Formats: sequence, structure tokens, C-alpha cells
Amino acid sequence: NIPFYPTKAQQKVVQEIMMNFQEKKPMRRLIQGDVGSGKTIVAAAAMNICSQNKKQSVLMCPTEVLAKQHFENFVNWFKDKNISIELLLGKTKKSDKEKIEKKLINGEIDILIGTHTVFQKNIEFKSLALIVVDEQQRFGVKQRFDLASKSQSEEMPHQLFMTATPIPRTLAMTLYGDLDISVIDELPPGRKTVKTIWKSEGGRLAMLAFVQKEIEKGRQAYIVYPLINESQTLDYKDLMDGYESICRTFKGKQISIVHGQMKSEDKDFEMNRFAKGETQIMVATTVIEVGVNIPNASIMVIESAERFGLSQL
Repeated sequence: NIPFYPTKAQQKVVQEIMMNFQEKKPMRRLIQGDVGSGKTIVAAAAMNICSQNKKQSVLMCPTEVLAKQHFENFVNWFKDKNISIELLLGKTKKSDKEKIEKKLINGEIDILIGTHTVFQKNIEFKSLALIVVDEQQRFGVKQRFDLASKSQSEEMPHQLFMTATPIPRTLAMTLYGDLDISVIDELPPGRKTVKTIWKSEGGRLAMLAFVQKEIEKGRQAYIVYPLINESQTLDYKDLMDGYESICRTFKGKQISIVHGQMKSEDKDFEMNRFAKGETQIMVATTVIEVGVNIPNASIMVIESAERFGLSQL
């Protein structure tokens, strides 16, 4: 059901995970791979192995938008397998949440995909064998340990962490000395390399003309403004000024806006419009930094790039 053949790098990482599964001690492995290198497929393969062995696995996501996207992909990938997949979010109805809790403890759910809601006290698994943490830098160490203690079985679950943030190996060994590290260093065939171009204020008109050209080709664009806690009022003004100027420049185009002061359902609404292609431009702050997959977006403009950290960029 996967629309492409796994790359050699993906196959190698799946082999490494399978080797870990056969050892006596639980796996603790970090998968580092660029955006689009196929980390989620590798996680799905590992979770599939658990399901075949009548064990449960959980995929943790930092945002609801990302959790939903993973859920839709997993349902598609596992559609003709006898594998039960559930989605648990902060806004899941109480009655549905209770059903999921019962099914988990009875072992009727093979794969659970969720946000921080998975940490709640009532959530317990019958036989949790694998914890996958997406965008692992967004979770605390204690949270990951709390999750590991949620299984009724005596065995400690395996843990798989995924990140697209490039971590040099020496730093990784210092930070994650107790983790094995896998790197997916190959993009699926047909992927073009990403070009990063720095422009000063004098190049703004050329940059806007380039964005216009991409939109005319039917593509979409992100325009990201910094939002820094020290001066939210100032930065909010930056964003709104930027939004108004973008609206003037791209008359007649549909434009989404997303920032941290919006309610989460409004953010989701705007993200979904962009994901469906109903809007051509997404004006946003760093709240969009967690990997939502919008293949049609071909350009991202980052304003005041010097105000971002390396990991955010």
C-alpha cells in the first residue's frame, strides 16, 4: 500500500530495528533523517512487526494536526491488514476516550496514535512493546519514561525517537549517549534538492516575483515571521503588517494566517485549508514548525532569519 519502494537507507534502518528487537535489552534508537526522507514509513514497519507479534505500539506526536496526518497515512498503509488503529487527541470526546481506554487495556488496539493526551493517568496498555516519538526534541525525558511505565506486561517497551533536526554525531553522543543512532541519508528517488537562498532587503521585489511565479504554476508558499516571547506585542505587529502587505501584493489570492495567539481549532482550520490547497499562501509564525506534509508547497520565505535558532530553521 506504500506508493514507493523503500530506499536502501530505509531498509538498512528497518534491519537495525529488527536486530534490536531480537536482543534481550529494550531498544533505544534515534532516527535522524531530513524532512521527506521517510522516517514515518520506517516507524510503521517497526509497528507492523509488533502487531504481527500480538503486541501494541504507540506513536506520539507534538501537535494534533500532525497526529491526524499520521493517522490517515497509517489507516491507508494498513488498510487490508487486520490491524486496529486508533487516534487519541485532547479534543477526543469523553465517551470515545473511554472506549479507547477499555480497548487498550484489553489489547484490542494494535496501534495508538496520539498527542500529549496519551500521558493521562487512565491510559494503560495490555502489552506495549514499542514507543515511537515523532519530533522527539518536543518532548521531555520524564514524559518518555512515564509512557514506558504504562504497560501491564513486565517487559520494558522498545523506544524509537525520530527527528529531522540535524544533530552532529559528537553532540548526539553527548546528549544521547544511551541511544543507538540511525541516519536516513537518502531521499526517495525523484526528490529535488532544496535550495536555500539568502536575500537582503534590496532583493525583496525579486523574491516576491519568484513567489508569484510559483503560485502561477499552481504551487503554494509559506511566509514565516519570527515570534519571540520577549516582545510578543511587537512581533504580533510584524506579523499583521506582513500579512496586510502580502494581501496587497497578491491581490485575488487566498491567504491563510496562523499564529500562537489563535485558538487551536482556528489554527487547525487554517492549516487544513492550506493543506487542501484552498489557500495559496500561508503567513505564519513558528507555530507551523512541526512537520505537516504539504507536498504542493514549493517555497518558504523566512523573514528576519537571524532571529531564529538553527533547529527552528
